[in-house]
Amino acid sequence: MNWLSQGYSIQREGHHDLKRKFPLTILILTAIGAPICMLRAQAPEASSRSVWDGVYTEEQAKRGEPIYRKECAACHGDMLTGGESAPPLTGGAFLANWNGLTMGDLFDRIRKTMPLSAPGRLTRQQDADILAFMLSVNKFPAGKAELYRQSEMLKEIRFESAKPTAKK
Repeated sequence: MNWLSQGYSIQREGHHDLKRKFPLTILILTAIGAPICMLRAQAPEASSRSVWDGVYTEEQAKRGEPIYRKECAACHGDMLTGGESAPPLTGGAFLANWNGLTMGDLFDRIRKTMPLSAPGRLTRQQDADILAFMLSVNKFPAGKAELYRQSEMLKEIRFESAKPTAKK
């Protein structure tokens, strides 16, 4: 019996040591892992894109113009410069307001709140075409593929008001 009780005592001490070391191990792993995660979060994705990468086509922007004129111009103006009750969709204030967000954020705003008379009435394709027209007016370059109609895909495209400097 004495041997069993000694074995049990050793096992209990080992368990106690493990309980004492476990929080310390977690603390050390957290201290090492947190800075690595922070660096990962700040690093741009390899496939990261911005509005400067040609995320819409000229044809799509052309399709968006008449839809904009019919559905949006009464409030936002023919030249997208805003009106009495609607903000501009071009120029410094517009660019500053959306800088750092994503195309998904802008698409969702249009999709859920416009047109003011009947929010959400337009199709996803119409919303994307209007957005392509807005990008065109704001002098963002056109590309070879149309702007997506899915918010999730558009969230991968950053809205950057200033053209990024070329990487060397």
